[in-house]
Amino acid sequence: MERQADNSADTAPSSGDISIDTASGLEAIKYDARGLVPCIVQEWITGEVLMLAYMNSESVRRTLATGTTWFYSRSRKEYWNKGATSGNVQKVRELRYDCDGDTLLALVEQTGAACHTGDLSCFDGRWLSSPTGERPPFLASREG
Repeated sequence: MERQADNSADTAPSSGDISIDTASGLEAIKYDARGLVPCIVQEWITGEVLMLAYMNSESVRRTLATGTTWFYSRSRKEYWNKGATSGNVQKVRELRYDCDGDTLLALVEQTGAACHTGDLSCFDGRWLSSPTGERPPFLASREG
């Protein structure tokens, strides 16, 4: 199992090492009608996009408090801490919001696979197009 489910909003996460300017940061996030905001997860060292998941205000709070990614599952309607069961933890180095405040970017140190399929990235081997036939340098070095 890839994730740890948690329906409890009362869980007190352990102290993490991420800080945020609460006045400008948290208030700048614009959640959709369901109270969710997309979060792109990017590898800290390589810059590779690993996955996209959704957060609500509680999962943002848990992520900031623990220093690991917490998401909200739209289908299961529960919180999950990425890698808590599999060991493929995402240590958050930075959590940013975009210019409109409607998308988050989590820069993480990924341990193991980010995708539930066992691939490093949820975007591995899933091409709609490759117009030049070339691969980005970070993929070329990984694919050999």
